[in-house]
Amino acid sequence: MIGRDKELRTLRGLLADTAAGHGSALLIHGAAGVGKSALLRTVVADATQGGFKVLRTSGVEPEQWLPFAALQLLLQPVARGMKNLSAPHRLALSGAFGARDSEPEIYQVGLAVLELLADAANRQPLLLLVDDVQWIDSSSRDVLKFVARRTRDLAVQVIAAARIHYSESYVLLDLPLEPLGPTAAAELLDAGAPDLPLPLRELILERAAGNPLALVELPKAVQGVTAQMDDLPLTQRLEDAFSARTDSVSRECRTFLLVLAAEPAAPLNLLLEVSSRLFGSAVSVEAVQEAVDADLVTLVGYTPEFRHPLMRTAIYTHATLADRLATHRALASVMDDTPERQLAHEAAATIGPDEELAARLERFADASHARGKVAAAVPALRQAADLVLDAQRRTGMLVRAAELSSEINDRISVQTLLDRTDMSALGRVERARLMVVSDNCAFEPGEPQRRIQDMVTAAAGAFDAGAGDVAENLLWRAAARCFFQDGDAQVRAQAAAELDRWNPDPDAPHVLTVRAYTQPYQHGADVIARLDGIRANPRDGRVLHFLGSGAMVIGDLGRAAHYLDLAAAAWRSQGRLGLLARSLAASWPQVYLGQLERAREESDEGLALAEETGEWIVWLGLKATAGLVAVLRGETEQAARVIRELRMHSLFPGMPFVTVMAQQAEGLLALFEGRAMEAYDVLTRAFDPVDPHYHSVSHWLLAPDLADAAVAAGTVEQARELLADLPELAGQLPSEMMVVAHAYTDAVLAPDDTAEERYAAALAALPKHWTLSRARLHLHQGRWLRRQRRNVDARHPLRLARDEFDRAGAQPWAEMAREQLRATGESSGRRHANTGEQLSAQEMQIAVLASQGLSNREIGQRLFISHRTVGAHLYRIYPRLGITSRGKLAAALAALHDEQPTSDVSGTAGVD
Repeated sequence: MIGRDKELRTLRGLLADTAAGHGSALLIHGAAGVGKSALLRTVVADATQGGFKVLRTSGVEPEQWLPFAALQLLLQPVARGMKNLSAPHRLALSGAFGARDSEPEIYQVGLAVLELLADAANRQPLLLLVDDVQWIDSSSRDVLKFVARRTRDLAVQVIAAARIHYSESYVLLDLPLEPLGPTAAAELLDAGAPDLPLPLRELILERAAGNPLALVELPKAVQGVTAQMDDLPLTQRLEDAFSARTDSVSRECRTFLLVLAAEPAAPLNLLLEVSSRLFGSAVSVEAVQEAVDADLVTLVGYTPEFRHPLMRTAIYTHATLADRLATHRALASVMDDTPERQLAHEAAATIGPDEELAARLERFADASHARGKVAAAVPALRQAADLVLDAQRRTGMLVRAAELSSEINDRISVQTLLDRTDMSALGRVERARLMVVSDNCAFEPGEPQRRIQDMVTAAAGAFDAGAGDVAENLLWRAAARCFFQDGDAQVRAQAAAELDRWNPDPDAPHVLTVRAYTQPYQHGADVIARLDGIRANPRDGRVLHFLGSGAMVIGDLGRAAHYLDLAAAAWRSQGRLGLLARSLAASWPQVYLGQLERAREESDEGLALAEETGEWIVWLGLKATAGLVAVLRGETEQAARVIRELRMHSLFPGMPFVTVMAQQAEGLLALFEGRAMEAYDVLTRAFDPVDPHYHSVSHWLLAPDLADAAVAAGTVEQARELLADLPELAGQLPSEMMVVAHAYTDAVLAPDDTAEERYAAALAALPKHWTLSRARLHLHQGRWLRRQRRNVDARHPLRLARDEFDRAGAQPWAEMAREQLRATGESSGRRHANTGEQLSAQEMQIAVLASQGLSNREIGQRLFISHRTVGAHLYRIYPRLGITSRGKLAAALAALHDEQPTSDVSGTAGVD
């Protein structure tokens, strides 16, 4: 390796870390011929010498539409370990590799692969090499992304190579590979071609521009290419050079090379059989050896591979059209056992429309989809679309293929398919489907009202065309935007009216959700009443999510947390991580219910899953929740950092559902730091309809904070005026959020002559599970009693407040309660560290699950990490809790949770 010392040091350092049990993942990216494959070969040699087991795969362009093709090749050296996996993991892998009729969820396969690799790495460190990532099939790519994020505590090193840099990087480290510098380029050229005439040497150095492949290959083909060097791009020069080298081999060898180029993953015996059919007489392994001797092909065992992808491209594109078509026909004739490849070759052998073949491809797609093999259905529809004349039918196939691609989260394929769609040929149903697909891929912040109107109109068209399921899906999405982007009264009414036009079942979960999203004040009381009568199947994640999200947006947070928790359990058991991230939005209600530790754990897990699955709207909400939790736990620097990251996201400005949460976090930060007037000003912006931080429903969650700030800043009268509409709206929408907002502000902002009775009424009105709001009211009640010189009476509510704040880990309020207690003459002992201050969110999840008796494998399956990663976490957790074994976890956690601060009563009177 010439000129790659820095890159080799990096790679060898990673191998050393991996051998010590600290794996990682790296993407090497650069232009064709820059030396990625050569660098990988060197790493393989180093790893093999260092005792690694090497697992290899590469993307092959014809196979990029075959689900799990690259993954199956990668796992062959460790496939025997599958028998030692748990039954769910064995089933997932057998389903992925075609042994079962249905295709499992991607992340079920990912977890099974992770466990398989973790077990193998426990015996011998692993190096996973993935070349030509740009051609890896989407199913394999998503599994490898899943694994790559989870190698930190395993002796597993992932190294991928690609021609492009993936913005959705599925690796943790990045290594751009640049062309060689002038000195290294000259050294490499002279090493391979020391006797070049000086003018030709200078010309090649200039035209190669530091590209190692060009420096090696162009001197081999100087005859016939030098005249074109001034005009052709480098890639074309290399392809011409490779193509020219086939002129010297026999016709049998050229036939074999073309068959290999058309089906590079086929076994050698099949390649030779097809080559013989095309040549007209037997083509033997002699032709293969000729290709090897010409340095065009290498053999990995008995599997032939092109030395470089550009060789394959050159041989295929420089063949005559007639030869290419004949090759595809011959391949199709021998592939009865792989119908997807057979159909693909038949399509490639077809010139012009072929309605009969298009129909077969469409039937294959239907059958694949019915068996759950979505990834196999997509290429069949794409190819069928190329074979039909009717523009509307072609467009329908492309839209359906895009829809299926969005189901498996393949955003690149979605966009490619949509780019080919003829918008003028869209029917009503296709238009609605297209809006569903684009809603999955992008949630643009601009012009939300127009977008919602368009979605409602398209849903109406689909309903009238008889596609009720498509219409229902799209209208629900339009309604969701009414919440996320706080649609105006006109679009909310339009969406609600369209639902009414369908005369739906008023108790259907999606109907309740649409009503809650669109017109919460008009329908909120009815939605709450109907939710009381619903008994949902705890395994039906879709219905549970409808019910939970509908309850959440109207502020019925106790019910929302319950339903979303059940939905999360359903999605977790099915390995549907994107949907699990959505249901972990229940971490937001947990904040108001006083479950800060749980909110921290769920928002942390949800954020990781949202990033992994591209659920960026969910990410915004979970990020805001994480910031709010940090504020309430007194983690000031962390809170400021999280809110800053939130505000920097490109989608943030157009999403009022999250801008109001950011404003709440910043208002509380200011309040806790003693900047009362600033806190009041920050919070009042959330109540101004023209301010970007306003949300017409969610801003009522900030009403208690506004009251706190008003009392501290001396702006009680202004706050009462600002909240004047609250009693009437709470009557229209009797959700927990509105009940708490009304009761809390009524007491805290009350004049002294009615305060006592209003505190009593407010405490009676609060839902029992809103423990944090109850503690805050007790704190205010104790302060008010102190101001009345009733110090002894003040101690009881202040103790209740202090103890609840300590339990929840709400440090700033806990310190306020202690300060007030000291002022009454009662001193509190020092607050014990909350459990969550000693362990990270994921460590806390693992510790709790382990204390409940779950095994490492069971914990790993629940949290989508390797059981060995669970073990590594426990190894770090024990000393932090002062214990040495798993059996002591429950007692250690209980002791931390149950320890109460000591207090003593001095009997002295406190003063303000």
